[in-house]
This record gives sequence, structure tokens and C-alpha cells, in this order.
Amino acid sequence: MRTSALSVAAPARVPQNPWRERVRDPSLTALLIIQLCVIFIAAPLAALGLPWARPVGEGLVMVLVLIIVTLSNSRAAIAMIIIGFAAILVHLILVEHPAAYTNVFPRGGSILMFCALTWVVARAVYAPGRVTLYRVQGAVVLYLNFAIIFGSAYRLLWDLVPSAFANLAPTSGFTEIDTMLYFSLTTLTTTGFGDITPVHPFARSLANLEAIIGQLYPATILARLVTLELEHRRR
Repeated sequence: MRTSALSVAAPARVPQNPWRERVRDPSLTALLIIQLCVIFIAAPLAALGLPWARPVGEGLVMVLVLIIVTLSNSRAAIAMIIIGFAAILVHLILVEHPAAYTNVFPRGGSILMFCALTWVVARAVYAPGRVTLYRVQGAVVLYLNFAIIFGSAYRLLWDLVPSAFANLAPTSGFTEIDTMLYFSLTTLTTTGFGDITPVHPFARSLANLEAIIGQLYPATILARLVTLELEHRRR
């Protein structure tokens, strides 16, 4: 007699990496705290020229990368991180021989690494299971990542086309990082103070795309996650 497939209970799902499952949610909180410190504390202090602020900011970014590697089981994400580090290393090697393309390496490396962070965090936030406060915090990390990625893209365009933005004085180092983060965040949140204006077609296109993401993401995905978490609490 043929045994019915419905009569056999399906085995329970066993996580391939139970330790990664345990640290995933608390890591989202740690990522958010570190990211807030980098954007709103370390970058402005480094732009003011404080000698200890830059190594602190770079150290926090290294902690971010370590958390990405810990959380990730994606070879693609790890490959993006390795390529990003390699690009930054190439920049450090070529810094004694600057050329028009030299700044492409650190900007591209930064974009790759934060895209990897976005990929890893998105997989943790939208993984199967109930929505928790940790996942909502991870969604905020994704939102801030958009600001960092677009900020790096603006910096790259600014390096390649110095006239791409109006009302921008030439800067370097962390002053430039802080300036582009400021412009990126005001664009993402559609604050638009008007003190920095994109005039190059690609700069305008990037700003338009970031503004659209900045409006749709909180109003749809982030709001939906918060609603699901509140509904679970009421039950």
C-alpha cells in the first residue's frame, strides 16, 4: 500500500548557523548605534579637525564591517567587502602619485562596502519570522545606508566633475565627507535647504532618485514593519 505523503510529518527547520541566528537581532541594534555615531558625531568632529575623531570614525566603520562579516552567509556580500577594501588599499598606494582617477577607488570601495551592508541587513530584516523591534531598527539602518551610499556617489561625481554642485568650496578629507553626508541627508529627507545645489545632469538625477527613495521607503516599507510589530504586541 502506498503511504500518503500527508501522513508523514515534515521535519522541523533547523538553522544551519544557530549562533548567527542568536546574534542577528542584537547586531541590528549595534549597527544602528554605531551608524548614528559615525554620521552624527564622528564625521562632524573629524570635519572640525580634531585629531582623534578620524581614527575613531574609521574604527567604528571597521566594527561595522566586522558585524557584516559575522552576520553574512552570502559570498557575494563578502566578495563586495573584499573588493571595497582592495580599492581603498589601491588608493593608499597611489596617494603619493595622485591622478584624475585616484579618488575613484576609495569612493567606489565605500559604495561597495555599504551596498554589502545593505544587502546583509535587508536579509536579516526581511527574513521569515515575526517582526520585532530589532528588525525595525535594522530597517532604520537601511534608511541611513541610503544616505551614506548616495553621499559616496556625490563625492565621486564631485571629484570627477568639480562644477557638478553649486555653492561648494573646494574641501578635502573628512570635511568633504561631512559636506556630502549633509547634502545627502537633506536630500533623502527632502529638507532641501538650498545651500548646495546640484547643477550637473547626473547630480540632479542622483538627487531626484534619492528624494524618491527617501519619500517611499519610510511611507511604505518602514511604516509597514512598525505596524506589524505593534499588531504583534497587541496580541
